[in-house]
Amino acid sequence: MPLRISRRTSLRLSSLAVGAALLATGCNAAAKKGDADAGEGAKSFTLVTPDPVAQNEFLKLAVSGVKSAAKAQGAGAPKVFQSSDTSSQQQNVQSAVDSAPDVIALVGFEFADIAAQQAKAHPKQQFLLVDACTKKTFKNVTCAVFREHEAVYLAGAEAGLLTKSKKVGAVVVLDSVQFRRYSEPFAAGAKKAKAGVEDRTLFVGGQSPFSDAARAKDQAATIGSGGADQVMAAAAGGNTGVFQAAKAKGFQAYGVDANQCVGNAGVVVDNVLKKTDVAVEKGIAQILKGKGGTTVSYGLKEGGMSLTGLEPGVADSQCLIADHKDVLKRVESLRDEIIAGKLKVNDPAA
Repeated sequence: MPLRISRRTSLRLSSLAVGAALLATGCNAAAKKGDADAGEGAKSFTLVTPDPVAQNEFLKLAVSGVKSAAKAQGAGAPKVFQSSDTSSQQQNVQSAVDSAPDVIALVGFEFADIAAQQAKAHPKQQFLLVDACTKKTFKNVTCAVFREHEAVYLAGAEAGLLTKSKKVGAVVVLDSVQFRRYSEPFAAGAKKAKAGVEDRTLFVGGQSPFSDAARAKDQAATIGSGGADQVMAAAAGGNTGVFQAAKAKGFQAYGVDANQCVGNAGVVVDNVLKKTDVAVEKGIAQILKGKGGTTVSYGLKEGGMSLTGLEPGVADSQCLIADHKDVLKRVESLRDEIIAGKLKVNDPAA
C-alpha cells in the first residue's frame, strides 16, 4: 500500500482497557529478567501497542512477532508497553525511547505523529511503524503497511460463490476510504464470482465505533433482513455483534485479523488474516541488516495478508469454508492471479 498514513486500516478486535497498566508492568518485569538472562550486550526490542492486548487478536500477533524476532536475533525477552489512551501512548513511547533498545516497534496509526517527533529528536534510535507511516521520511523510521483489499476481495469471491440470495453486505466501523477496503473489494469479489450480485454496506459510527457490539449487531440485522446471506464483519470489537445477528437471522459472516470461526462455529465462513507478526519480525530483521528507513507493503505475495481457508490447518479451523473445497480451489486461482499481477484489485484508499 503506497499510502503514507493508514487510518486504522487494521480492524483490531478491541479489548477492555481495565488492567492495562498491570499487564504492561508484568510484561516489562519479565523483559528485564529476559535481558539479564541474555547477557550483557544482547540486542533488545520494545513493542508499544495503542490498546491493551488481552482480547485484541491483531495486537497479540504483534507480540508474537516481536518475541519471534527476539529469538531469531538472539535478543533478550522484549519489553511490551500496552497503552489505553492517547496520554499513555505518548508516555509509553517516551519510556521506550528512554530505555534505548535496538528497535522500537509501534503498532497503529496512533503512533505516526509521535514516531515522527521522536525520530527527529533521537536520530540514532531505530523505529518500526506497523500499519501506518509518517508523512515525512526518516532514515530511522521503517514502515510496514498492508494491502488489505487483496484478501478482502478473495473473501468476497467466496461470498459470491456461496450466496443463494445474490445479496451480500458489510458492516464497517467508519465511513472512510481506508475502511472501505473491507466493503468495496468484498462486493467486487462477489460480483466477479457471480453475475447479478447486489451489495449493501452499513457503518457503525457513533462514539465507540471500534467496540460497539450492539450497534454493529443492529446494522448487521438490518442487512440480513434485507436479504443478504453473506456479510463481511469489519466492525473491530463489534464483530461479536455481527456474529450474534448472523446466528439470529440465519446469514453467514466473515471475520478479520485472526480466526474468528473459533467460538462462532456454524456462523463464520472464513477470515481475512492480517499478519502483524510477519511484519514485525521481518521489519526488525530488515532494520538490523541496515536496510531501514523504507516502507514495505505486505499483501498476498509477501504473505502478510491471507484467508484462513488458504492456510494450513483449515480442516480444523471450524470455518464453514472447510466444507467447500471447490470454492477454495477457485479462490486459490484468483489469489495466484493477483500475486502474478494478472488481476488487479482496486484499492479504495489509493
